[in-house]
Amino acid sequence: MPGATMDMDQDDFGRPAEWGDQQPEDGVLGEEDAQVQQECLQKFSTPDYIMEPSVFNTLMRYFQAGGSPEEVIRLLSDNYTAVAQTINLLAQWLIQTGVEPVQIQETVENHLKNLVMQHFDPRKADSIFTNERATPAWLEQMIAHPTWRDLVYQLMEAHPDCLMLKFTVKLISDAGYQGEITGVVAACQQLEVFSRVLGSSLATILDGGEANLAENLPQFAKMVCHGEHTYLLAQVLMAVLAQEGQRGGAVRRVAQEVQRFAQESGHDASRIPLALGRAASYPRLCQALGAMLSKQALNPADITVLYNLFVTSRDPPPVELIRVPAFLDLFMQSLFKPGARINPDHKHKYIHLLAYAASVVEIWKKNKRLSINQDELKATAKAIETVHNLCCAENTGASELLAELGTLYRCIRFPVVAVGVLTWVDGTVSKPKFFEQHTHPTPVPLALLDEVSTYHPLLHPHVLQLLIKLLETEYPELDAMKQLKVKKILLNRMVHLLSCGHVLPVVAYIRRCLEKLDTDLSLIRYFVSEVLDMIIPPYTSDFVRLFLPILENDSIASTLKRAGEHDPVTEFIAHCQSNFMLLD
Repeated sequence: MPGATMDMDQDDFGRPAEWGDQQPEDGVLGEEDAQVQQECLQKFSTPDYIMEPSVFNTLMRYFQAGGSPEEVIRLLSDNYTAVAQTINLLAQWLIQTGVEPVQIQETVENHLKNLVMQHFDPRKADSIFTNERATPAWLEQMIAHPTWRDLVYQLMEAHPDCLMLKFTVKLISDAGYQGEITGVVAACQQLEVFSRVLGSSLATILDGGEANLAENLPQFAKMVCHGEHTYLLAQVLMAVLAQEGQRGGAVRRVAQEVQRFAQESGHDASRIPLALGRAASYPRLCQALGAMLSKQALNPADITVLYNLFVTSRDPPPVELIRVPAFLDLFMQSLFKPGARINPDHKHKYIHLLAYAASVVEIWKKNKRLSINQDELKATAKAIETVHNLCCAENTGASELLAELGTLYRCIRFPVVAVGVLTWVDGTVSKPKFFEQHTHPTPVPLALLDEVSTYHPLLHPHVLQLLIKLLETEYPELDAMKQLKVKKILLNRMVHLLSCGHVLPVVAYIRRCLEKLDTDLSLIRYFVSEVLDMIIPPYTSDFVRLFLPILENDSIASTLKRAGEHDPVTEFIAHCQSNFMLLD
């Protein structure tokens, strides 16, 4: 951080004698000149004004108005506090004591960022464009550094109407840094900037896997849902991309997730995707589907319209039109949520329409359907109906379900039935007195949950989410010992989920429980013991990174170590130490 120096040559402002020549001959200043001098003197009286970039322009104005050089020299020197030079001196001392220069630079920059955030005045910032006709050189230098670009993004969120910040964000985008612009306000203020950020963010999401989608989608959806214009532009772009290339399915998934986010935020944007897709060619379908999505509820009249179009028609519309996640969720809530009621006369229509959406396979080429395969339709509908009748009948108890467990297991092989069972398990086990009334070591709903984990890897995140909710629920109607017993039952489901391949998310959750200190340590020890009994080398580095710190915790490992030759804790730690580079 070199110290700033200023070299005011005589060639810039003339010789001292020439300054004196600018005084009025009669020694009387005009009112305007006196006012200019007073403004300049006020600036010269501020601390360290000689370090300001505008000092040269102010000096020129002052001398042209007949100002005295002696007064300028006195004010600038008296108010020179050398803040920048003092910081440089302290920085050099710190470096001599062994502090890394990068650490010092970060400390100074972070402090400056906090000061700017506290004292930023958008009106003064906008005056830059009034006083300077061209882009200030310091602004172009500033956006070349990540630290100051980040400051601009933060300021933009706090002052969305500042013209100078809008211009700076555009400069940043023009310079190729649009991938950094993740803030909603900064990205959505200008169409050109938004288009670049939208393309860059969408490419980032598509290039990553499921974990990348979960990480980046919330901010992406928030940006897209900033306003009606941004939502419409993004959905139009994704609708076009979804019909082209091999990644159309991934783009369609992102568009559907954004629609879900908009709906959860209280916005009814359900008709926009219908208008952009092939649904526009089927007015009756558009009207029926749009009405149910807007009201977030199925009704027999609209279901009958769709049933006649898809199930009984010889030339049904494209099946993708009813493969809308929000629409399929409504089926799950109607058919599998405990306590839901459906008109018996129309139940078969609900079941067959859901089966159609889940099982029919179509091949299209250039907007022309080449084939339609309905081979799985009857079997899927039968499985949905069987599980619905078994799980949702009012007089069905645990003993009846236990007798039909084999049938339920066979039906769960169908993915759509597995999703329905997950919905039913959530509604059943979440009832306040469920564990008080069911004392079996593995209640039937949790046994079905294990079966879902076994056959449907894509549902693993949903199973884990449900288990976490149940594990973190308080059960005040149970005494302390029964609560521990219930939570061990739930941990057994997590161990089974881990054995089915959902390893890192499960271990990461237990690791967080240990770090937050909000979980009984005996439960964590139980989980660790069960996992150690079922794993053998080789291990991935990601698994070791998550699981080893749990074992190295004295509160966990001390009670798990066994006397004798076979000690799984010691063996695991020794294996990791000999096969992995462990960092503190």
